[in-house]
Parts: sequence; C-alpha cells; structure tokens
Amino acid sequence: MSRRTRLLPDLAPWRSSRDFRLLWLSGAVTMFGNFLSFVAVPVQMKELTGSPLAVGSIGLVELAPLIVFGLYGGALADSFDRRKLLVLTETGKGLLAMLMLTNALLPHPMVWPLFVLAALNSSLSGLQRPPQDSIVPRIVPHDQLTAAAALMGVMWQLGGVAGPSLAGVLIAYAGLEWAYAINIVTFVVSVALLLPMRPSPPAHDAEKPSLRALAEGARYAWSRKELLGTIAIDLSATVLAFPIALFPFLADELGAPWALGLMYAAFPAGALLVSLTSGWASRVHHHGRAMIAAAALFGLAMTAAGLVRQVWLVLLLLLLAGGIDMVTSMFRTTMWNQTIPDEFRGRLAGIGVLAFTVGPQAGQVRAGGMGALIGVRAAVWTGGLSCVAAVGLLVASLPRLWAYDARTNEHAVRAREREQSVA
Repeated sequence: MSRRTRLLPDLAPWRSSRDFRLLWLSGAVTMFGNFLSFVAVPVQMKELTGSPLAVGSIGLVELAPLIVFGLYGGALADSFDRRKLLVLTETGKGLLAMLMLTNALLPHPMVWPLFVLAALNSSLSGLQRPPQDSIVPRIVPHDQLTAAAALMGVMWQLGGVAGPSLAGVLIAYAGLEWAYAINIVTFVVSVALLLPMRPSPPAHDAEKPSLRALAEGARYAWSRKELLGTIAIDLSATVLAFPIALFPFLADELGAPWALGLMYAAFPAGALLVSLTSGWASRVHHHGRAMIAAAALFGLAMTAAGLVRQVWLVLLLLLLAGGIDMVTSMFRTTMWNQTIPDEFRGRLAGIGVLAFTVGPQAGQVRAGGMGALIGVRAAVWTGGLSCVAAVGLLVASLPRLWAYDARTNEHAVRAREREQSVA
C-alpha cells in the first residue's frame, strides 16, 4: 500500500451502501445550512444586546431541551423507524428556520424569539441525533465503521467550513436574513435526499419509549466503563475548552473583525484536514489511548490560542485544535458503533447527546460567564489548562479506557461474531 493510499480516506462505506451515500449527502447539505444560522444567531444577539453573557446564554437555553429530548430521542430511535424520525425532525428544523428569517426581517428584530427558537431547535436536534447516529451501523458493515466515522466527519466539516465562511461574507455585505434564507433551502434539499432511503424499523420485540427503557439503557452504559470514559474525555474538552461563544469578542480584541467567519470555520477546517487524510485510522486499535492523547493536545492548543496576540496564530491554533478534536471524535464513534448491541444503540446515542452535544452548549455558557468575569482571552487560556488537568485525572481513574483494544475487547469481538452469524 502506497503512502498516498494510506492517507486518503477509506471510501468503502460510500461504495458499498446506497443508504449511506444518501444519508451522507443529506447531512452535508443540512450541515452547511445549520452553520449559516450557527454564526448568524450569536452575531445577531451581539448586535442586539452587546453582551457576552447574552450570547453565552443561547447555550444555556439550549441545554435543558437537549437533555430531555436527547434522552427521549434515544428511546424513540430504538422503538420507531429511524429514517422516518430523521425526515420529521429535519422538516421541523426547516420550519424554525423560516421563523428565524421572519424575525430578522422585522424593522426591529426582537431578542426573545432568538432564545425561544434556539430552545425549540435544540429540542429537535436532541430528537434527531440518536436516529442519525444509530442508523449508521445498520447500513454499513462492521469492518467499515471506522471509515464510516471518518466520512461522517467529512460530512460535518464540509458544512462547518463552507457555512461559517459564507456566513461571514453574507452577514457583512448582504445581511443576516440571507443566512437564514439559505438555511431554509438546505432543509428542503436534505429532506428530499432522506426520503429514498430504505425504512429502518425497530426490532419486533423493541420496548416502547418509557422511563424503564431509559433506565435500562443507562444501566448498560454504566456497565461499560470504557464508554463512560469516552464521554468524560469529550466533556473535558467541550465544557472546559470550547470558547465559541467568545469568538465575536475575541475577533474585536485582536483588531480583526474580518476574521470572525474564519474563526468559526477553523475548527471544522482542521477536522476536515484530518478526515481527508484518515486512511491510517482503520489500522489503529487502541482507540482509548488515541482519545486521551488527542484531548490533552486539544487543551494545550486552546491554552496557546488564549495567550497569543497575532490573529493568524490564533487561527492556526484553532485549526490545529479542530484536527485534534476530530481524532477524538473518530475513535469515540468507532468504539460505540463497533461494540454496542443494536437494541441499545438508540438509547446509548441519546445518552451520547448529553455529552457530545450538551458539552459544547455548556462550554458556551462557561465561556460567556468567564469572559464577562475575567476577560475574553483569560477565559480561553484558563479553559485550555483546565482541560489538560481534567484529562490527567481521567487517565488515572479510567484504566479500561486506556486498555481498550478493538481486536480483543469482548464487546467488539461479540459484535463481529454476531454480524458474521447473520451474514
């Protein structure tokens, strides 16, 4: 195998599964639109209030809906057609984008609709993520799941690079309303791509959504300490060192308001670079160790980003941090998809929403509050140092995560045997 082939992403899931291609294309389109609004909402809040705390509070109002509906969405994904859930939630998010556009077009846009619509959108995101995550192992073979995780990363990051970059230009030269309008169009295209996918019904003996079902999923998660370790590692980075809410203020402090869109794009751009050179990832078996090392490096990169004063260095460090974060995400997703039984995937994905989506929202609240308390740059570098310290504690307290090996882990071996017996 040539060095070039080892670096290029593995396209086996794209070639082998029509449904994976449709899911990927739908996600790429809608992520592009989502990132337009992702930039537009905090910028609009900043223009209307001028308050770092108000911008950070967007994450606060999104937090409770994500917790409640993420858990419920996980139970739904195990007892309802997963493709149908994706279509319904995507349609609902498109309707909310229309309301955001309506508010932006008012002669005097109001602040409270931004909070209400952010909370509703967060509710739908909570319902959507579990079926989106748990449908992948159904449509991709077990030995292609690491490659699928990398390709899904490319899907997220293409939108994450293009969306914020275009949003910065649109907001500066055309107005916020254009970002919301284009987002509406992307939801229409996304739903059209999801409809041809094959149905993904629940197992015949699937338990209906209930507190009992949620508790059963939580007990299974608690029994898998290596999975809990992946959640803890992710929370260390996203809660403590994820200062996206401060970007509008950081750009101003650096005297570079033109760089705001590039700051938002830097994280996904770095992740995209890693995804596009991820051919090596399928040969890594100690996924837990890779996650631990990546999270510590992420914290160091964010510490440096808060200390340097040149905007191009900040952008470079954000790019690096985004690439490192993709390593963590790729191996975490592989561990989950390769070891969790299908009957628990929806509920475990719902639990994952609490960490992998709620974590960044809590990070926005932390960043906004600390920015108001100790200053923007200090909030960035202290968060990075806190992340490094937290990772060090986790290494000592979670030996199963450090010891995880995909070749010998009992749950991974059982999943491979189950797939072979079905085939």
